[in-house]
Amino acid sequence: MANQGVNQGRRRFLTASTAVVGAVGAGFAAVPFIQSWWPSARAEAAGAPVRTDVSKLEPGQKMTVEWRGKPVFVFRRTQEMLELLPKQDPRLRDPNSDVESQQPAFAKNGYRSIKPEIMVLVAICTHLGCVPEYVPEIGPQPYDEEWAGGLYCPCHKSRFDLAGRVYQGVPAPTNLVVPPYHFPDDNHVLIGVGPKEAA
Repeated sequence: MANQGVNQGRRRFLTASTAVVGAVGAGFAAVPFIQSWWPSARAEAAGAPVRTDVSKLEPGQKMTVEWRGKPVFVFRRTQEMLELLPKQDPRLRDPNSDVESQQPAFAKNGYRSIKPEIMVLVAICTHLGCVPEYVPEIGPQPYDEEWAGGLYCPCHKSRFDLAGRVYQGVPAPTNLVVPPYHFPDDNHVLIGVGPKEAA
């Protein structure tokens, strides 16, 4: 009998209003929480493709760019360097680049590149992660009497040819990694996006 004076319409209105205000509040609270899952601008920049100008890269010359926190070597091979590549095959562990994780499909060729003269490699030794030295000079070296140019890791003496293919008998187990990349025009390389993704 005491509840007879209660206004049922008002009660329903207050209940519905409280539910709506609570839902809106939960929505406002959820937005920053969900946004915290998104990568920061710094993280996005670190993983973003890197565009670099190769027009002034002279034959035999190397430039280093950073992509995803890793050094990437971009160098221009001479005709002599290109001619020496197939002659190294008998000395290499994986001359045909059969370990698929080491390069995109577009780089599974004798040059491991889109344009034969331009090589793009992640400059991290596949042994323990040291940065190898770029040694383009052709001729005997203390670590290789038959040196035909390439990359030499000073940490544990791993050697790679000018296509980043690993020699036999060194600690590094696999070829250097070729990152995804493409040429948006004749003067630039975009590291981080392969030709198919760019199409």
